[in-house]
Amino acid sequence: MSYPFLKGHGTENDFVVLPDADGTVHGDLSAERVRALCDRRSGIGGDGVLRAVREGDGWFMDYRNADGSVSEMCGNGIRVFARYLHEREGEAFPMRITTRAGVKVLDRAGDELTADMGRPEVLGETEVSVMGRTWPALHVSMGNPHAVAYVDNLAEAGPLLEPPEHDDAVFPEGVNVEFVVRRGERHVAMRVHERGSGETRSCGTGACAVAVATALADDAPRGTSYRVDVPGGTLHVVWTEDDRVLMTGPAVLVAEGVTDL
Repeated sequence: MSYPFLKGHGTENDFVVLPDADGTVHGDLSAERVRALCDRRSGIGGDGVLRAVREGDGWFMDYRNADGSVSEMCGNGIRVFARYLHEREGEAFPMRITTRAGVKVLDRAGDELTADMGRPEVLGETEVSVMGRTWPALHVSMGNPHAVAYVDNLAEAGPLLEPPEHDDAVFPEGVNVEFVVRRGERHVAMRVHERGSGETRSCGTGACAVAVATALADDAPRGTSYRVDVPGGTLHVVWTEDDRVLMTGPAVLVAEGVTDL
């Protein structure tokens, strides 16, 4: 069976987009198909799959990690998803998109897109470990779980070939782990290991979690904008007075075609 696909990325966090308006093309979307699509040698390659399914008058973003597992939300992915809906399905901005973490609203910000990522949940202190070294971390939920750890140098996290160790009682379904250094006032840089995908070039919800954790550490007033550098580029994040997290960054469609993977 052949079916259409698109390829896109947000700060080099890349995704395969699958148009499937009525849900009949991919059915339940098997983990095997997701893994085949995301394979960087024998497939199209990507950190995950974004399936576009009609839901009522709007769209549902069915997001899967590269290993085929289901995920609640993807911050870079939802900007790519919105770019696809605008350029290929004719959807106008501002745009409401349903996810497993609720409805998200996206709008233009010049050439970039801003996503209202909703209200963060700060759930307390925890720890993460890599290669026998342990750091304190802040547990932040952006609809999906994050552990934000500050380090002196991003290289301290090592190659991140395996998931950092974490408390399974706190994160029974795994966790996205961000390692963060300060670059200047209201300016941080991060690396991330995403559950189900490994280390990626960027993580949008992770950048939001990092901005929230850093704003708390700085006792910064709401509305302060943080620059978050990731290996694939830069995101800007604001935690607003009304307890919303707004993330702004690029979203680019780079290819489309037909595959039988």
